[in-house]
Amino acid sequence: MSPNRAVDAAIDIVVCVPTFRRPDWLARTLDSLVAQTTHRPFAVVVVENDAGARQGADVAEAYFASGRLRGLALVEHAQGNCHAINAAFGTALGAYPTARFFLMIDDDEWAEPTWLEAMVATAERTGAGVVGGPVMPQIAQGGPPALARHPAFRPAFDTSGPVPVIYGSGNCLIARSTFVRLGLPAFDVAYNFLGGGDTDFFMRARRAGIQFQWEQEAVISETVPVARTTLRWLAARGLRIGAINYRIDRKHRLGGIGGVVIAMKSAVILSLSVGRSLRILAKTRQLTFALHPIAVAVGRCLASIGIEPQPYRAATPK
Repeated sequence: MSPNRAVDAAIDIVVCVPTFRRPDWLARTLDSLVAQTTHRPFAVVVVENDAGARQGADVAEAYFASGRLRGLALVEHAQGNCHAINAAFGTALGAYPTARFFLMIDDDEWAEPTWLEAMVATAERTGAGVVGGPVMPQIAQGGPPALARHPAFRPAFDTSGPVPVIYGSGNCLIARSTFVRLGLPAFDVAYNFLGGGDTDFFMRARRAGIQFQWEQEAVISETVPVARTTLRWLAARGLRIGAINYRIDRKHRLGGIGGVVIAMKSAVILSLSVGRSLRILAKTRQLTFALHPIAVAVGRCLASIGIEPQPYRAATPK
């Protein structure tokens, strides 16, 4: 579906939603956008990354056809997290040439009614090129509620104000000026199946002098299925975080000595992780919490020898 060109000039804000095989959850995400309490006209760009079934695109097109939301849906045939996000941002920038702000929300998340207004107002007030907000975990029934405080789920910050950088795109606003400065495509597709393309983008933005802001009142919630509350899944998440951190360090190392510095950094992180884990265990009595620093450190070390998880590589449906 194409946007209504007659209203393009009225659109100052675009919300981008990549989706993959979660049509019911996507409908909840879109319902939360319908419920936004703002006078600002905005559009939504949904990118379906399952070219075969395209259930998410069908869900989105129904919202646009009914008039509940303005926007467009498209299918990105190249499978992978970064391909889908790049298609969303690239399409939004081109289809809405007067839009200044581009927000993102994942298809397993839903926004509080004041989310969009809070994010945009913060960007306007501060002039920040990137604004982030909290993604609050909602543990599914049957999972331990205490895991909402696990480092794998806990937001990076808890107070509104300037921050050095944000680490994820699940709740973010990026100004058009930031894309102009960094260029397109926004996310490095080398992170397609590992994840971390968003972290890499924000690190590049920081190096380019982009200002970051955190808005604690711009709340998004995310579903945490029971399958993501197991020790095995949380350990794998820690390994992935470590692998992402190592890859970003390696990508941005300076000169030949950079490799030596990164290796020393990994060794230090590994040696300190045991003490950190013991302190966490003494404080929380939670093994799942305590193992996180060790998992992150081991993930760095495994990545240094070419072993990385690929959680975003989807199996071909039968």
